[in-house]
Amino acid sequence: MSSKMPDWSQLPVELLSLICKSLEDYCFDVIHARSVCRSWRSLFHFPSCLLRPSYSLPSFADYPRQNKDLCTLKKVPLFLFRLRAPHVDAAVPSEYYLGGIGRDESEDHMESPTPLQCSVKMKISGSDPTLINILDYQILPLGYQYRMIGWDPKERRRYYRGVVFLPLDKEGQGREFVVLLNYSKVLLVLKSAEMRWKRLTNVPDYQCMELVTFRGKFYAAFLTGKIVVIDPYSLEVTPLMPAQPLRSIISLIPSGNDELFLVENFNPFPDADELDFSRFTCRVSRLDEETGTWVVVSDLGDLVLFLGHFGNVCCSAKDLPDGCGVSGNSILFTNEPGNVTFAYEYGVQTGRAEDDLNIWRSSTQNRVTILSTSPVLALRLECQAENLALDI
Repeated sequence: MSSKMPDWSQLPVELLSLICKSLEDYCFDVIHARSVCRSWRSLFHFPSCLLRPSYSLPSFADYPRQNKDLCTLKKVPLFLFRLRAPHVDAAVPSEYYLGGIGRDESEDHMESPTPLQCSVKMKISGSDPTLINILDYQILPLGYQYRMIGWDPKERRRYYRGVVFLPLDKEGQGREFVVLLNYSKVLLVLKSAEMRWKRLTNVPDYQCMELVTFRGKFYAAFLTGKIVVIDPYSLEVTPLMPAQPLRSIISLIPSGNDELFLVENFNPFPDADELDFSRFTCRVSRLDEETGTWVVVSDLGDLVLFLGHFGNVCCSAKDLPDGCGVSGNSILFTNEPGNVTFAYEYGVQTGRAEDDLNIWRSSTQNRVTILSTSPVLALRLECQAENLALDI
């Protein structure tokens, strides 16, 4: 038997067509196939789920004044990268990355690509850019994030607090769309039919803290604790108050199209002389769309919620490695003061008689060091010497 590697580029076109049809729903398998050779790359079209569609919009930096400048709204797919490596030693760190993947346009012009070579460049503050070969990673989709590009006067960046997008056409192709922008203490809305920014006036007159989409509607949470749902067609606003509103920091986290969660992070002892963030607790609720109410929950199943820098995402704990220290039914804040944080769990025993156990609070078992927040978020989970890295 010959020990030479087979020349996959010599496969008949008929077989390649069958392979191509079988891989349509497996975007990274298509990426791997495209990296075999130029003929394969021409037959296997770049996966649509990895494309970054963009929209040219009027600039909003000088609102309410209008100008002729333009900016770009870009849709960025987010993924969780899990290293596929044999479990040799519990002391060996497991690497994780959460972030957006873009297409390197130069890949179609490579003259002699290395067989099965497909890499993603990772950049963490304080280190040189690193190429990771995605052949070694299990890659899990986590939805999309929209970003505004090309508008950014440096002195006004702090006014920008996020943007969300919804298609208005039934096919969801984005030919007709509406954009909601959280900017300078107001919500600005733009419809593709008009292509101009207008202030959304029928919302609470306070700073918007969270802006998300869920099942074809906008959801906004404000500094006062008020939450509203906004219809993208009529722009009608409906209040959606949590049960027994708290003086808290509010986070909204969609879990795909299945659930919308509300996390309220608050100080149980507001009259204390010193602010102790380690004593902060959480209340978690999920949206009941039929009744328009929030239902308090104590169990997230196998979900892990990541809240803080670069937006809020969630994933299944089943996708995390054994012994990584982050389990299901937990919450991890990545924007707490200092460079250390802990996972929040329900019913944590504190040893203090005055502490309510029927609440979410931080567990000291899972110490997480925040290595970097700019330009990417990088975390190291120190339980059992495991690593967790988030890159957006």
